[in-house]
Amino acid sequence: MEMFRRMLPGPQPYDSLYGNFKWSVPERYNIAHEVCDRWADAQPDRLAIIHKTADGALERLSYGELRAHADRLANGLRAVGIAKQDRIALLLPQCPQTAITHIAAYKLGAVAVPLASLFGADALEYRLNTAGAKAVVTDAGGLAKIKGIRDKLDQLEVILCVDGADGEAKGFDAFCAGQPARFETEDTSSEDWSIMVFTSGTTGPPKGALHAQRILLGHLPSIEYSHEFFPREGDLMWTPADWAWAGGLFNIMLPALNYGVPLLAYNFTKFDPETAFALMEETGLRNAFIPPTALRMLRAVDKPSQHYNLNLRTIASGGESLGRETLDWGREELGLTVNEFYGQTECNYVLASCSAIGVTQPGSIGKAIPGHTVGVIDDEGNELGPGEQGQIAVKRPDPIMFLGYWQRPDATEEKYIGDWMTTGDQGTIDKDGYISFVGRDDDVITSAGFRIGPGEIEDCLLRHPAVRLAAAIGKPDELRTEIVKAFIVLNDGHEASLDLEKDLRGFVREHLSAHEYPREIAFIDEMPLTTTGKVIRRLLRDKG
Repeated sequence: MEMFRRMLPGPQPYDSLYGNFKWSVPERYNIAHEVCDRWADAQPDRLAIIHKTADGALERLSYGELRAHADRLANGLRAVGIAKQDRIALLLPQCPQTAITHIAAYKLGAVAVPLASLFGADALEYRLNTAGAKAVVTDAGGLAKIKGIRDKLDQLEVILCVDGADGEAKGFDAFCAGQPARFETEDTSSEDWSIMVFTSGTTGPPKGALHAQRILLGHLPSIEYSHEFFPREGDLMWTPADWAWAGGLFNIMLPALNYGVPLLAYNFTKFDPETAFALMEETGLRNAFIPPTALRMLRAVDKPSQHYNLNLRTIASGGESLGRETLDWGREELGLTVNEFYGQTECNYVLASCSAIGVTQPGSIGKAIPGHTVGVIDDEGNELGPGEQGQIAVKRPDPIMFLGYWQRPDATEEKYIGDWMTTGDQGTIDKDGYISFVGRDDDVITSAGFRIGPGEIEDCLLRHPAVRLAAAIGKPDELRTEIVKAFIVLNDGHEASLDLEKDLRGFVREHLSAHEYPREIAFIDEMPLTTTGKVIRRLLRDKG
């Protein structure tokens, strides 16, 4: 039996790969079966996860062990009333329990709701309540945040902590112990719910992008393409990106397990380039998704190929613009071409480069990956020709595309112009099909690979007693692409000071997230507003 189930035939000219590709989406499909059960049945001892622990040890987990853990968890959750379509939140770093919980959720036919460990109490309260999460699996750090908002989480019934029992929270291991080691995975449709990932927008609170079980299948051609006809013998996948984000989850964690390729897990509390290179050397890493900001940080290490015995075969990068200098550095220092890709939480990984077949062009974010129809359109949904600037859009139906925004049919409808799903990103396409990113026609801030909606930051700042008005923009930054800059109009009785700046930064870090706090703050006397009261961010960006 061909366990890899490759979607692409192998290296061929782009036109042949793209023109001959046809989707075959089965009626019945379950992510847990694809990433765990079928491997555990056929090769239970096959290596699934390598976990680099905080004390430096390398722990290994086989597919047989992975299924036994996931089945016990699924049995335990079902016993306490968690059922199909219920939402199970994950507030965990990169660790085996994250993969185990995802698999258990899909086995139940439930919906996994990944949440970043960076989130503060306010961000968690909103997402947990909006999703209607009935269960959450977390660690001690996440539990401390949940305790502070527990009385506001009316729908939450079960709390599991991987670091052991604490108050209401049951210990993860104890909860699973004694449960049967076999669970019959739910027979789900490819259209059944599977994952909800919250995505930031420019106005209003974050929206939950709900995906179907087919989301994994939709990613497979993209992985094979940008990782140069993955998998190959000896491949080993890793990303420094949090598995709670679309990039870490859809581009690495689930695909690696699907293909039977070992998945490397390591929790960076703070990304360190020397540690990253040492990790690559120690494990013999072959394939990585490394966001552009992390790649730029890796560039700070002098001649890494001379100091580390690296075995890299492919690097894919996306989430922000890569840049020619980083591309050249990869070729000179790592001996490979970084393949850039593009997508959104709602429809991830639809454009990419593939240097193995000569599809790479500096300054471009690649061509449409086989299976996806991507164009540049005008406001009426008409495709534009070479060199004409418009909005990058993806045509439905597409198995990688989301089902819609959770409980927001209005926002879902607004996302489309006819059959085109709009991205809010401006671009151009050339005569050869390469698409180049020009800029956003919304105000989402792209910082270190994170897409940050200014609305949450502004709402948080407005709760500070010193703040009367607040606006957040992205300011260009060489390392992070953009940093968050906040413009503040103060309430009477408060004066601008360095101490107040520090206090405001800490306020956002504590209440919202460590990646969303404003690195720069400017105090202004008057906020530029339209006649309808909207902030004119263009004028703020002009201020720099």
